[in-house]
Amino acid sequence: MTPAARLQTAIELLDLVLAAARDNGAAADTIIAKWFSTRRFAGSKDRRAVRELVYRAIRAFGELPVSARSAFGRLARDDFELAQLFDGSTYGPAVLDETEIRDEPGLMPAWLGRMIPEVEHAALLERAPLDLRANRAKSTREALLSVWPEATAIEYTDDGLRFATNFAVEASAEWRSGLVEVQDAGSQMVVAACDVSAGMTIVDLCAGGGGKTLALASAMSGTGDSEGRLIAADTDKRRLSQLPERAARAGATVEVQLLDGGHEAANLAALVGQADVVLVDAPCSGSGTLRRNPEARWRLQPTRLDKLVQVQRHVLDLAVPLVKPGGALVYAVCSLVAREGAGQVDAFLARYPQWAAVTPFEQGRPAGKGRVLSPGHDGTDGFFVARLISPC
Repeated sequence: MTPAARLQTAIELLDLVLAAARDNGAAADTIIAKWFSTRRFAGSKDRRAVRELVYRAIRAFGELPVSARSAFGRLARDDFELAQLFDGSTYGPAVLDETEIRDEPGLMPAWLGRMIPEVEHAALLERAPLDLRANRAKSTREALLSVWPEATAIEYTDDGLRFATNFAVEASAEWRSGLVEVQDAGSQMVVAACDVSAGMTIVDLCAGGGGKTLALASAMSGTGDSEGRLIAADTDKRRLSQLPERAARAGATVEVQLLDGGHEAANLAALVGQADVVLVDAPCSGSGTLRRNPEARWRLQPTRLDKLVQVQRHVLDLAVPLVKPGGALVYAVCSLVAREGAGQVDAFLARYPQWAAVTPFEQGRPAGKGRVLSPGHDGTDGFFVARLISPC
């Protein structure tokens, strides 16, 4: 493909991404992968160049652009080489008319930007490194670093290692053998806040695909021989169905429980008063993970945030009866919006005044009764984490 043809392809793909953002359709990565799967003429360099162009535009505009041509046309005003590609060639984009350009760059939608400290905005839109977690049941971080000398240890985690550049970890024998999992350092810190050990009964109440569940299993496996219970529960059948295969690869024993939305309390009745730790990695805006999914800020709307805050409250209330006296409830959201983090915990403690908040870990910065991790300050995705203790 010529450089102009690459730009035209990026324009077509970005228009598909914009339409999906308006209609809550597929994610950008999915759209790009599907497009190239039916166009074998595009080589690896073409695919890489087009993808970089698409994500350059996604990161550049906080508000949803009017059109892909408008977005790239605005970027071309400050990039002479990009402007030259609007050349009207056979497979390239038509010559640009300045009247088409109706977008202005910006990091965040105005309403969301007011809810996230401005100092965090730029870092949230940078590219994320590749973070991995050694599976203690099968390996150690030190052993993996000896295999991958280009990786570095993430010092504030027990098992984390990081690649600064792209690395096809899922093609490696280590990943296929379950020695390692892909997991952001912030997610690893959420699990560290749970402070689990073998013999405990642990409930991951919003398990999703099971990333943190497997990290909990790894942490439990390295602390002794006595058996405990690890229960992964969720209402999302599709995501939860991924966990058994992942657990088998990791050598983890996990009980999977699909919850019936609206009847979760009945589904969980057998666990009342049984859990040493309940992890509530609650559904949230995902505003802390924009460096991985930058188009997500186009999808989020104030009404959606309001609904998420209510869901978070509901899940926290479901978790309370499961925790045994003196046990812990760890609440986490991958968000830097205070309503979802510190505000949610303040509301929880108002409802349950006998519960107490304790420091989940020392990293990050204080935020109400919890801690915040962020890309700019900690090199992680953005998280709020609180550790809440049940009255004895």
